[in-house]
Amino acid sequence: MTDMPAPRPILAELQEEYEFLDADDRYRLLIDLGRALEPMPDALKTDATLVRGCSAAVWVYPTVLEDGRLHFLADSNAAITKGIIALVLLTVQDHAPAHIVATDIEGALAPFDLRNQLSSNRTQGIPNMIALIRETAARYAG
Repeated sequence: MTDMPAPRPILAELQEEYEFLDADDRYRLLIDLGRALEPMPDALKTDATLVRGCSAAVWVYPTVLEDGRLHFLADSNAAITKGIIALVLLTVQDHAPAHIVATDIEGALAPFDLRNQLSSNRTQGIPNMIALIRETAARYAG
């Protein structure tokens, strides 16, 4: 089983763009990331896929690709929050479970300085999103 290369170049390019933007444009960039997420069927937006501790509703649903890599579907009822989960998914999407468990998601997101860029309401659920993704990957990694 092969794993896809780490998404650092995409994140690095995004970070470079993000650094040059003012606050309003940073919000727009996050909203655009959220809009670009693969649609999540409403039937998957259940209590079981709901991320706890987020001020907005956030759903994350894992699927397993044929080669064992994990692909996550995600959505939120808030545009900025949907952008944040899209940013989180850029670090783990379509990777092997063991790779996801070993990924420093917080470190990958650190350059975006989300805690200082967004209100605490918008960022309080990020650790819960990351924990859910890690726990899911750990289950599949066995």
